[in-house]
Amino acid sequence: MHARPDVRDAGFTLLELLVVIAILGLLIGLVAPAALRQLGSARTSVARQSIERIGGVLDLYRLDVGGYPTTDQGLRALIERPGNVVNWSGPYLKGNEPVDPWNHPYVFRNPSSRSAREYDLCSEGPSGTGGTEQICNQ
Repeated sequence: MHARPDVRDAGFTLLELLVVIAILGLLIGLVAPAALRQLGSARTSVARQSIERIGGVLDLYRLDVGGYPTTDQGLRALIERPGNVVNWSGPYLKGNEPVDPWNHPYVFRNPSSRSAREYDLCSEGPSGTGGTEQICNQ
């Protein structure tokens, strides 16, 4: 004969489910902030690397043209030939003007507003307003 399973052993109790939900809530509460901090620092790292790469492309432009683009020409000069430029061998970048990891355009200024720099190439950071979040070429 087959023994009938005890109905009490057929599933989880409400108390067991509440304990599991509480443990999951604690784990999410502890892990989520750390994961978000990592995401923020990863974007900052990508912005620094992109600024360095674009700086290398600007150096190639300078070798061809004899100087960096003006502030008015901006990074667009790396994609489309500015009207008054000779010896332009571009496009130096494919696609559209580069944007930072927060999808904001990079800020390019020539001449630089900082001493001992030929130009400024900056990301305005997560808010897009700069300030203490601003990341610039070294």
